[in-house]
Amino acid sequence: MRITVLTVPDCPNAPVIEERIARAAAGLGVEAERVEVADQEQAARLGMTGSPTVLIDGVDPFAVPGAPPSLSCRLYRGPDGKVEGAPSVGELRRALNTADITQRCACPPTGAADRGGRGRLAPVAGGLRTVQQAVLRHFAATGAAPAAGDLEVAAAVHGRAATAVLAELAAEDFLTLDSDGRIRAAYPLSAVPSGHHIRLADGIEVWAMCAVDALGIPDVLGTDAVITSADPVTGERVTVTFTGGVMTRPGPWSAPRPPPRRAST
Repeated sequence: MRITVLTVPDCPNAPVIEERIARAAAGLGVEAERVEVADQEQAARLGMTGSPTVLIDGVDPFAVPGAPPSLSCRLYRGPDGKVEGAPSVGELRRALNTADITQRCACPPTGAADRGGRGRLAPVAGGLRTVQQAVLRHFAATGAAPAAGDLEVAAAVHGRAATAVLAELAAEDFLTLDSDGRIRAAYPLSAVPSGHHIRLADGIEVWAMCAVDALGIPDVLGTDAVITSADPVTGERVTVTFTGGVMTRPGPWSAPRPPPRRAST
């Protein structure tokens, strides 16, 4: 994993975000590299939308759709509405955990079992894995699927256009696109209501492809959550709360956190 902090010279929030990254990344064995950006052209090329901008493997996990390249001071609004010059330690830790998991997760996808045992992890070649991870991080950060334009920086690292990479990912069944080329699902997340709803601790709401995926998503993202689904036979509404690594639901049922399904290394 590579963490890059893009700043203008003498940015007062650069030391703040680096200190918070160090705390968030404790135990991961990674450090942040600072890159000072001198002009608008360099900001556009690197994907900087204000100082400081943090990139994880070339992707901005806090990207705001449509935000232009900028050398101006960047502000971050936390789940509590507070505005600061850097994401909180908790938000950074979640972004790093998401990046770490999406690099290694190879769970078998719903409706795509016959894929030669490749699982969910896209190949590195051609920027497929980089863009796939960028898609999943955008879902986790915003609750919505990214547009192709949100993925251009990740695709450009490999000398490709985002639309071409998305088409290849769809052809290989790592995600699905609609007739206009927009992302409808990226396993295990759905861009459209699926009946399996997850409200994350920070208020972000996402949909899962199936009930099993819904139960695994809070653990994958390292966050508390409330999962709502429906019994496939009776249609009864089922709510499961994931708090501190333990799943519970009203009534005499509870279960410890299941071990995450990860690819062997």
